[in-house]
Amino acid sequence: MYVLIFLKGLLFGLMASIPLGPIGILVIQRTLSKGRRSGIISGLGAATADTILAIIAALGITIIIDFIEAQKDYLQFFGGIIILILGYKTFYSDPVKQMRKKNSKYTDWHGDFLSVLALTLSNPIAVFLFLAIFAGVNIIQDEQNYILQVILIFGITIGSLIWWTCLSYVINLYRDKIRLKNLYWINKITGIIITLFGIAAMIAVAISKYSVIYQSIIK
Repeated sequence: MYVLIFLKGLLFGLMASIPLGPIGILVIQRTLSKGRRSGIISGLGAATADTILAIIAALGITIIIDFIEAQKDYLQFFGGIIILILGYKTFYSDPVKQMRKKNSKYTDWHGDFLSVLALTLSNPIAVFLFLAIFAGVNIIQDEQNYILQVILIFGITIGSLIWWTCLSYVINLYRDKIRLKNLYWINKITGIIITLFGIAAMIAVAISKYSVIYQSIIK
């Protein structure tokens, strides 16, 4: 039973991480620019955020979940701003400086971790995904199943870590084949793509708000 729950958590962690959104693109860019370790640490930030959201879902913290549901548009808009900032920083990042940092003793690993952690938590709507996961395995808000909840969360964390580690290792295999000029354009393209994700999130909020206002007017 415990092994099955862990494997389910592992699968859910992989499924939650595999879709190539702004986080995946950022991990790829950092692996190419600063090396495998930077990509893995960035992925660790995403895995930590997934764990936090899974814990909130498992505990069924009503106040937090109700707040997220009530303020989801504002939270999504705020998340869009964070994505825009990361897109801007990526677009204007200097590959030469990144290579020097990678080859020096100093590496901004805490910045890699915290930026992705903040980016993932800026979309707390994902907590509803984990609510669905716990409901699907029928162990949500059951006092007798705390151990199963912990095992499921642990599986989700490990699954997420496996994905980001494997992604960083695979991308790093091609890193030495990329010239500095190509890396310059990779940073530019990545910055644009991440920025578009941020704009899309903010447009989605604007459309949602417009629909609500329009419906209230015609009524």
